[in-house]
Amino acid sequence: MCEDLKAKVFHLKGFIEGIELEESSKEQKVLHKIVAVLDEITSEIEMLRADYDDIFEYTEAIDDDLTELEDDFYDDDDDEFDEDYIDDFEGGFSIECPNCREIVVVGEDVLDQDTSIEVTCPGCGEAVLVDDEDWDENVAEDESDS
Repeated sequence: MCEDLKAKVFHLKGFIEGIELEESSKEQKVLHKIVAVLDEITSEIEMLRADYDDIFEYTEAIDDDLTELEDDFYDDDDDEFDEDYIDDFEGGFSIECPNCREIVVVGEDVLDQDTSIEVTCPGCGEAVLVDDEDWDENVAEDESDS
């Protein structure tokens, strides 16, 4: 692109010199000033393009480095996550423990019980889910208030 602009400005210079105007005429002076400005603009565009190319290469290198870091960092977590966990999770849901932030998986079999349900965190022993008669009454009250 810049080469095309340079060639066009060079062609314009030659064209202006080819017209037969008096060298001291106002038109000739204006045309030379316009060509000089166009030449400067073209040079600036060339420098910007070079800077852009450098920044683009640098950004690509940063992106590649970041990808490697993410792969290294998140790769450890992938080892802990296996297919058995997914099979255990199907038909249930997960809750984050408010105390230790561990993810607790509640299976479907726990939810099918007719008695009250209390699920505790295996990490800290904190109750993360309690489903008893009081809970059912609170839900019913909340729904009637709406």
